[in-house]
Amino acid sequence: MRTSRPAALAACLAVTAAIFTATLPSTAATPDPTVVSQPVAGSSNVRVEGSRIILGDAPAAIGSTKLNQRIGLAELTPVHFAAPTSAVIVGYTSGTPDGSTADVAVRSWINNRWSEWTTATAGMPTALAGASDQVQLRVILTAPPTGGSPSVADLTVQPTDKVAAPRMSVQAAPLKSHVFATREGLVGGTTANGHVIVSRDHFVALPSRRGLSGNGSGTYSVKVCTASRCAFEPVWDVGPWNTKDDYWNPSATREMWKDLPQGKPEAQAAYQDGYNGRKDQFGRTVANPAGIDLADGVFWDALKLADNSFVDVTYLWTGDGGRGTVSISSGYLNVRNAPNSTGAVVGMAGKSAQVTVECQTTGESVTGSQGTTNIWLRVNTGMYVAKAWISAGTFSTC
Repeated sequence: MRTSRPAALAACLAVTAAIFTATLPSTAATPDPTVVSQPVAGSSNVRVEGSRIILGDAPAAIGSTKLNQRIGLAELTPVHFAAPTSAVIVGYTSGTPDGSTADVAVRSWINNRWSEWTTATAGMPTALAGASDQVQLRVILTAPPTGGSPSVADLTVQPTDKVAAPRMSVQAAPLKSHVFATREGLVGGTTANGHVIVSRDHFVALPSRRGLSGNGSGTYSVKVCTASRCAFEPVWDVGPWNTKDDYWNPSATREMWKDLPQGKPEAQAAYQDGYNGRKDQFGRTVANPAGIDLADGVFWDALKLADNSFVDVTYLWTGDGGRGTVSISSGYLNVRNAPNSTGAVVGMAGKSAQVTVECQTTGESVTGSQGTTNIWLRVNTGMYVAKAWISAGTFSTC
């Protein structure tokens, strides 16, 4: 059949239009930014005035970093999106008078747990640890002992897929490293998350806010072990020495000191190898190789340490595996060498801490916050805790 010239021209134009349309960027509507301004439980020393989150009136306190400063932390109401996204754009304005700082970070809900916190630059895409339909923002405000108060205003968040997700994946097994532990002490002081330190307290400090739990939370917890004892504790302070040394992360995602091997704290490299001119992040000469600070109850009671020493630390949020949460109102839970209350105490677990669970077995019946049960959880080789005090699911039999 013969095609007329007008018909051929029309067909050509139709094909050209189809090709042109296919190559155009997507015009799908981008969701409007969600306004975020309401702090949730775990926040400390902040106040809200309209759209502004402002540092509160608590006086300066010295925590694990030994920096005399005022500090406030606001964890905000989580935001749900209609579909998963690999990145978000966080909008905000900040006021930082008199040498103060105002930082905003974001984390995402992936595989039924929160990722680490990642600093968000206003108006720029921030990659998430993986595709997620739920994120949360956090504001950290710091200031010298006297002077003006920093603030963050007009906080918004919206999804965008314009950047690839970073290589901050959860490993099959959480990272474990051999690091130098020091005793924090500082009873009566205030930690980076607003916790007031009490005698024989149970928490640890790590030198990065990426793994800092909110006050009373154990989202980010560690297992600290000597040759014969283990402690499970929440991360409630930042230090020692540095505040941007997430040494448990690989170089690709480590915030600072990217040329150091994964698992080696900057303070250890500075002290042992002369790294960074033997200085920390703030230009101070590093006096010990500490990569973790232990509250007194962890140091003296849980681990029975007599002096600062090297320990094995497992950063529980960096890997998969069975988990439970210590559900007590204060203090600590004994870890025993048998599934009964007469077994020798071989460690402790602090309030709200996450514990690893290898398996479960039957033993002495115990009544606790989770009811009455004879189930005990093995949290390390030869170490057990009563499930009556642990919020957890069901595990395979030992």
